[in-house]
Amino acid sequence: MDALYANRDNLSSARRAAELWAADLNRDPSDFDAAWKLARICYWLGGHGTENERRAFLDQGIKAAQAARQLQPNRPEGHFWTAANMGELAEHFGLRVGLKYRGPIRTELESVLRIDASYLAGSADRALGRYYHQMPSLFGGSLSRAEQHLRASLVYDEHSTISHYFRAELLVEANRVPEARTELRRVLEAPLNPDWIPEDKEFKQKAAALLANLH
Repeated sequence: MDALYANRDNLSSARRAAELWAADLNRDPSDFDAAWKLARICYWLGGHGTENERRAFLDQGIKAAQAARQLQPNRPEGHFWTAANMGELAEHFGLRVGLKYRGPIRTELESVLRIDASYLAGSADRALGRYYHQMPSLFGGSLSRAEQHLRASLVYDEHSTISHYFRAELLVEANRVPEARTELRRVLEAPLNPDWIPEDKEFKQKAAALLANLH
């Protein structure tokens, strides 16, 4: 199943991995690894599946991640993938959904920071950076806090395409375009991380497109 996940940019592999981990969890509800790995692949499918299946995958991912969190509350996986699936829902299914999950997302990511801030190379700080950037200021959004968290995530992986791209978007919004160009070039120049090859390729494409449109 891990091999299927590694080949997740092939959606048939990703769907098969989700089916197998879901079956494992149904057979044994105490299977922590099946729970969080199901949540992780549901997050991917929630962002890459067909439009009519994405929300169902994200809902499934939240439930699986919450199961992992209950099984091992002092491990980061359940907390992180709960927040990740909620965040994907919030970002793509409207302000009402975003406001519904704003508190739980922040709480879960702050739990990851307390348990292990280095988890997935600083992914909790990376996600909080995105959170504070995307959230309207009326509801707690803050470009300065977003940048602080994105900088913190780079301590764990200075070549993170995702962190550099998110910071570039923030800098564009803050009208700091020369700095944004620098961040985008860092995305393009970063080596592919063996654990994040599909994501790195996507963010390199996004960076090239955004850089071409900057004036």
